[in-house]
Amino acid sequence: QVQLVESGGGLVQAGGSLRLSCAASGQIPYTLGWFRQAPGKEREFVATITYFGGTTSYGDSVKGRFTISKDNAKDTVYLEMDNLKPDDTALYYCAGGTIASGRDYDYGVWGQGTQVTVSS
Repeated sequence: QVQLVESGGGLVQAGGSLRLSCAASGQIPYTLGWFRQAPGKEREFVATITYFGGTTSYGDSVKGRFTISKDNAKDTVYLEMDNLKPDDTALYYCAGGTIASGRDYDYGVWGQGTQVTVSS
């Protein structure tokens, strides 16, 4: 059984940076992704990475600012977020799936989420 635990969220000023971590245990999924959800909004795809091949994909709103990476030795995926904007404020979730996809329904395992708040 796979478990995903996120960490690293917090409060940051606009223009600042944060790094989120997603520690996986159990059978590591083929792909690990990050999604986010702000109050009153639908869940949004942020980034995904295939765990062994390292192929990455990003949502349009974060391209050029966010970077997803992995450390296989630690079974951990990271999301480096730079040049943060107030619109990036959301609960960020790590998710595990069997295909590299930007669709949340392709992911069957989810973490509990970590809050990111960007002040203007």
